[in-house]
Amino acid sequence: MRNPLSKVVEDIQPSGIRKFFDIVSEMEDAISLGVGEPDFDTPWHIRDEGIYSLERGKTFYTSNAGLKELREEISNYLYRKMEVKYDPLKEVLVTVGGSEGIDLAIRAMIDPGDEVLVPEPSYVSYVPCIKLAYGVPVIIELKEENQFRLTKEELLEKITDKTKMLVLPFPNNPTGAIMSRKDLEDIAEVCIEKDIFVLSDEIYSELTYGNKHVSIVQIPGMKERTVLINGFSKAFAMTGWRLGYATAPAVIMKQMTKIHQFAIMCAPTNSQYAAVEALRNGDKDVEEMRESYDQRRRYLMHAFKEMGLECFEPFGAFYMFPSIKKFGMTSDEFANRLLQEEKVAVVPGTAFGACGEGFLRISYAYSIENLKIALERMADFISRLENR
Repeated sequence: MRNPLSKVVEDIQPSGIRKFFDIVSEMEDAISLGVGEPDFDTPWHIRDEGIYSLERGKTFYTSNAGLKELREEISNYLYRKMEVKYDPLKEVLVTVGGSEGIDLAIRAMIDPGDEVLVPEPSYVSYVPCIKLAYGVPVIIELKEENQFRLTKEELLEKITDKTKMLVLPFPNNPTGAIMSRKDLEDIAEVCIEKDIFVLSDEIYSELTYGNKHVSIVQIPGMKERTVLINGFSKAFAMTGWRLGYATAPAVIMKQMTKIHQFAIMCAPTNSQYAAVEALRNGDKDVEEMRESYDQRRRYLMHAFKEMGLECFEPFGAFYMFPSIKKFGMTSDEFANRLLQEEKVAVVPGTAFGACGEGFLRISYAYSIENLKIALERMADFISRLENR
């Protein structure tokens, strides 16, 4: 029998995040600091709207692009936050999470052989989606000394005649890095000059600390060449509702919607009704969750300093990316030993690209109580390493 599998799919490695949590699920008293999922319940008024939609029998397909009412609220929300206006009927698509939006954009825009620039460390889905579209991922290694921001010089170094798209993953998972308006203006200048499109993944846009999020679509000339990806999972604690959205120029959105139509049909209907309520009345919930994350962020920074663990201060998302290079172990070795010896699960930095070697991703989307226990165990582990 011939091989039934696609060679492209076989060559793609599984997510480096999952294996630790398969072990954790069967390990008694283990604490996980690895999953990027809010520990808050979806706010009640949002859940209630989803329940009410079911009670009213709103269980049918919506239009392929999503409820008109929701697309209008997304457009209103983006204008309120960024003063950028999108046509809700031609430039907004409701997706099954932000991840679907990433896949749709890449498939709609990339031809075989096109190069896509991917700054790393970053979210695990970009490179596989590019390969599945027969594109060529080109990695830009972000540097700790630049606080893991993308610089103009790093971008220019990787551009070739085949470059078509730049992935812009900020606020960043796993580092927590953000880009300032000046940073984005420098990147925009290059993209316009070199005629490069941008896929801007802004799923953590509501979770920034001390600095208001700036999107590259706010830079003159960039809305016309950018697909913006966002969603409800992180800001509104709606991970299981599986709802995101994409905005893009109509010429791109038409093709993204076509793929979505054939592959998905439409996003979950009750989730869409709940999302309308989230956008209309959820600002206070987001603010309260953001303040709680900020408290945890500051707590972790202090704890790392106390245990002598080097970590640059992140100002976005809900992750820390401390360096463990001084211990002479790989990220995978450190994470495995921490799990086996102290029952604390973290993610090796290499799960987010080879340049993540020497770092760990630690999520603070957990209660202060769990963080305290986990960090005490981690401090004991580091103390043993230093005194061996």
